[in-house]
Amino acid sequence: MFTARITRIATTAVAVVATALALSACSSSNPLDKPTASSGSGSSDTVVIGSQAYYSNEIIAEIYAQALEKDGVKVDRKFNIGQRDAYMPDVKSGAINLFPEYTGNLLEYLGGKADTNSPDDVYAALKKALPSGLAVLDYAKAADQDTYTVTKANADKYKLESIADLSKVPAPVTVGAAPEFEKRPYGPAAAKSLYGVDLAFSATGQTTLEALKAGTVQVADIYSADPAFASGDLVALKDPKNLILPSNVVPIVSANVADKVSKAINAVSAKLSTEELVKLNVQSTADKKQPADIAKAWLKEQGLS
Repeated sequence: MFTARITRIATTAVAVVATALALSACSSSNPLDKPTASSGSGSSDTVVIGSQAYYSNEIIAEIYAQALEKDGVKVDRKFNIGQRDAYMPDVKSGAINLFPEYTGNLLEYLGGKADTNSPDDVYAALKKALPSGLAVLDYAKAADQDTYTVTKANADKYKLESIADLSKVPAPVTVGAAPEFEKRPYGPAAAKSLYGVDLAFSATGQTTLEALKAGTVQVADIYSADPAFASGDLVALKDPKNLILPSNVVPIVSANVADKVSKAINAVSAKLSTEELVKLNVQSTADKKQPADIAKAWLKEQGLS
């Protein structure tokens, strides 16, 4: 009987402990389940900022973080996550509250479509395509997008300013880019249709810049914020008919923190041009500076610190 009594007492104690633990689990919450919570601090006052595994994107995210911290906002950094398939689920759920994105590329990812390829129309279409619970703040002039780029030597020689001017270059004129560029909506066939230029194609891939400098190709697809533009040896041709879908830097936010962060982040966007972004990227790739140091210096230079 004594043994049976001990067993019952032990069983009851285990049940009480189990119940207490269950109630504790129900009363506590995972901070990542809350749109405005930080996985690090668990505070609902904290804004969680993410970035891609891309130096340029991380620099922008760090600028956002320091701008908010200056305003007294608690920030948790979740940088170097990866590409959209890796981070968008957390952005949609609210586990990440703020992320530097790119208008055209994000619009395509979400399956949206703009009436035209103008920056304003793409931005408006992006607003409509956003999942529930998300919002966008002001987009920056800074863009990181495909360009039809030539050497400055050829730009001067043939007086090249826009994509249409490529018709002045003696044939054959070859554009170098990653293999998929040939079939893109802004590839050689589209350039022919919109601007009337005849372009051959060469799949140069990672050697695109080298091929352009060597003269193997006369035109290259280079992203507009590439540090290579800082040398002054390259010219991105103007695209007045918006052949290329604009990809302006744009902050995507959890809707319930938009009012809290909009003043500081919109002030950053107002100062961020493509030229400024190129300079920031040079500091990362050539000068080997850390994102935190780059962001701090830029905010001070722009009068935002």
